[in-house]
Amino acid sequence: MKSQSEKRIMQATALDTEMIIKDARAALPSSTRRRFTQRALTLGGLSLLSGCELTEQESVNKMLSAISRMNDKVQAALFDPNKLAPTYPASMITRPFPFNAFYGEDEVPQVDGEAYRLAIAGLVRDKRAWSLSELQRLPQTEQITRHICVEGWSAIGRWGGVPFAGFLRMIGADLSAQFVSFRCSDDYYTSIDMPTALHPQTQLTLSYDGEVLPPKYGFPMKLRMPTKLGYKNPKHIVAIEITNTYPGGYWEDQGYNWFGGA
Repeated sequence: MKSQSEKRIMQATALDTEMIIKDARAALPSSTRRRFTQRALTLGGLSLLSGCELTEQESVNKMLSAISRMNDKVQAALFDPNKLAPTYPASMITRPFPFNAFYGEDEVPQVDGEAYRLAIAGLVRDKRAWSLSELQRLPQTEQITRHICVEGWSAIGRWGGVPFAGFLRMIGADLSAQFVSFRCSDDYYTSIDMPTALHPQTQLTLSYDGEVLPPKYGFPMKLRMPTKLGYKNPKHIVAIEITNTYPGGYWEDQGYNWFGGA
């Protein structure tokens, strides 16, 4: 019997493959598209990536890893850092917005907002820590966008906070670095590519639906990215690092696709 983690990995792989089939062929250059079609659009073609027997667990894992690595490259090639995700009217907000985490709602961390400090590390000029009140005084924007979960559901929410691109520029982050990683008070961690970090809708979220961000949605701060699947949107963020060393992620290190585009 498959574990919950195994089921989620299979769901993530299925979504990734569906997205590749739908989008990649039309968007890639013709020569790349031909190679992609030959290797990726049939189960037999996928098996050629590793030369594996699909009945062997180790071979299947190698195949899925190869698919995921290829998928990261394809998604990165397709990603348009200037294309906005759809936005919605307030009448379409999902109420109540669902809770989702790798633990139950009764285990949501209770972070002391007065004592909170956001740590900054890596390839950045200004490494001073930020208090919650300092973050709240920065210019804020709002978005009503759709959260898409790898488990197959979606919900529309209203998020307010600091545009991440502006924050990175303000602290002197190296915008040519490959990765931005996040550590959270609930031991979650993940990382994203720099083009996504600089996307105009990527947001350090401090409020939900006009109110201070509730603990179940990530207080004191989460990262909101409508261009990424839900597991790439970390909650309860306590540290941000700019790096060229691959940081991985909680689910990514268990087999989820790293790019995680929605």
